[in-house]
Amino acid sequence: MSSQVKQNTVQALEGIHEVHMVPHSPFQLEEGPQCGYTHSSTYREDNQRLLMQRLWQQRPACFRPIHCCIQGDRNFVETIANVLTSLPFIALGINAPRKNLNTKLYANSLIGVGVASSLYHSSRGELRKYLRWADYTMIATATVCLSNALRNENPKLLMAATALFLPVQPLMVSAVHTGLMEVAFAKRALSEPELRMAHNVHKMSSLLGGVLFIADDVFPSTPYLHAAWHLAAAIGVGTCNKLLE
Repeated sequence: MSSQVKQNTVQALEGIHEVHMVPHSPFQLEEGPQCGYTHSSTYREDNQRLLMQRLWQQRPACFRPIHCCIQGDRNFVETIANVLTSLPFIALGINAPRKNLNTKLYANSLIGVGVASSLYHSSRGELRKYLRWADYTMIATATVCLSNALRNENPKLLMAATALFLPVQPLMVSAVHTGLMEVAFAKRALSEPELRMAHNVHKMSSLLGGVLFIADDVFPSTPYLHAAWHLAAAIGVGTCNKLLE
C-alpha cells in the first residue's frame, strides 16, 4: 500500500512542468573527520589573528609610537645651522668625565646624540622620519644614562618601565629622567656651594631651552629656532657634566 502511494506521488510530481524525480542523487557529500578538523583549525587561527589585530589597534596611547615632527631644514643654510649646533654635543661627550661604567655610557650617549641629530638634519625623503625617531630615542637614552650616573642605581621597576617605553615614548622617558636629574642637581647645589653657579646657569638654560622647544613646535616655520634650542640644551648639558667631576 505504501509503495503504491509513493509511486502515485512521484507520478503526480512528474506531471508538473520541468519537475523530474531522481531516486538517488549521483553526487554524495561525504566529509571525513580530517577535513572537518582542518576547517575548524583554520577558523580558530583566523579568530586568533583577528583578536590580536584588534588588541594591537586598541592598545593604549602610551604604547603607540610617537608622531615625529619632521619639519624644519627648509633650506641649505638652516640645515647647516642645525648640523653645526649639533656638534657641541659630540664635544661634550668627548670631554665628559669617564670615572666608571655609568659615566662612560653617559659620555658615549652624548656623542650619539650629536651624531643622530646631525644625521637627521642632513637627511631628506622617507629616511628622515626614521632618523627623527632615532634622534628622540638617543636623547632619551642620554637622559637615562645621566640619571644612572648620578644615582648610581635606579629602582629596578623604573628601569624596567624605561626599557619598555623607550622605543615608543622617548619624550616621556626623557621627561621622567630629566626630572630625576634636576632633583639630584638641586640637592647637590644646596650641599656643595661650588656647584651653585653651575646650577644657576643650568636653570636658566633649561628654562630657555624649554621655551625654545615649545616655540619650535608652535611656530615650525620660524627659522633657526631649532638651532637656538640646540645651543641652550648644550649649555644645560655642559653644566650637568659638572656633577660628574
